[in-house]
Amino acid sequence: MFLAPATWPFTVATFLLLLITAIEGVALIFGAHVSSWVDGMLPDPWDAVHGPFDKGLGWLHVGRVPALVLMVIFLGSFALTGFALNMVVHRLFGLWVTEWIAVPVAFVTALPVVRILGAGLAHLIPADETFAVTLDTLVGRVATIVSGRARHGYPAQGKVLSQHGQVLYLMIEPDTDGVEFAQGASVLLVRQISGTRFAGIPNPRPDLL
Repeated sequence: MFLAPATWPFTVATFLLLLITAIEGVALIFGAHVSSWVDGMLPDPWDAVHGPFDKGLGWLHVGRVPALVLMVIFLGSFALTGFALNMVVHRLFGLWVTEWIAVPVAFVTALPVVRILGAGLAHLIPADETFAVTLDTLVGRVATIVSGRARHGYPAQGKVLSQHGQVLYLMIEPDTDGVEFAQGASVLLVRQISGTRFAGIPNPRPDLL
């Protein structure tokens, strides 16, 4: 079944799922997170989108759950649905379902699975990852890069304390080109780019802040 010509989209999805798992596993060994990098690549274009597409992303809990996690759920659901459909049809009728039928069915079926599992994961996210404060009030505060390596246009995940002592997680990138923030770097937030994405500079007074 895995090598049948009609099931190639689901075989590809399975290999992508395994590849993402392997890359994330290797990244964790070096103290990085692929999911942070993926989330950092998404906010700018998605924050600017409004209307049905934006509502669809919200329906899938994009922004509440790491995008890579939702991608893994989708690929797994898509592949399992496709293989299950082909298995049933092949046992009953002795033929494979053409990909022109199986792919749309698996795609539509996978979306509610992403929503349901995404909703469950959203409730499991630690309470300290909250944005109850106004984000623009974080400008001028000092954050710490917790995973990844930030470059101009390529943010990494950082954490900062709000005025209420809450730990907030943001995507942070250097305010100017040619500067990089490594994991553990102390960064002064100088402006809000969009949503939870901020620009910063190296902390000029680490002895005080």
